[in-house]
Parts: sequence; C-alpha cells; structure tokens
Amino acid sequence: MARVLLFGPLRDLAGWRERDLEATPASVFALRDLLAAEDARLGEALRGPGVQVALDQAIVRGDAPLHPKAEVAFLPPMSGG
Repeated sequence: MARVLLFGPLRDLAGWRERDLEATPASVFALRDLLAAEDARLGEALRGPGVQVALDQAIVRGDAPLHPKAEVAFLPPMSGG
C-alpha cells in the first residue's frame, strides 16, 4: 500500500496531509493523474511550476516507477533568501 504525503499549500488545498492508497499506481505521473481525477484543483496545483516529488525520501525528476510500499511526497515550491 503506497503512502502519499502533501505539504504546505498542497495539504491545505487537498484538506489532507497523508493518505494510504489501496492500489499503487504504476508511476509518479499515474499517481498525479489519479489525484487530479479526484480533485481537479489539486491536480492543477501538483502540475504547477516548482512542485517537487520525493520518492522514498529522495527527490525525483520526471516520472518514476512506484512499488507497493512507496512513499511519495509532493512538495510545494520553495522560496528563500
């Protein structure tokens, strides 16, 4: 069972921080599409500029395959100075 984590404004938008999935999508992009199908505003935000994805606590670029025990975190754009 894969786990999805949302942080910052993404969490606020979705109304949840952590969620376990019954069935694990094949990839990060498939997961993002699944979440977008459930909540169009969240889907748009997940595709926004600067949103990063961490798979098992490592940042991934682009799509990546998921395994049943995967932990996928969507991180909002960071700012700093």
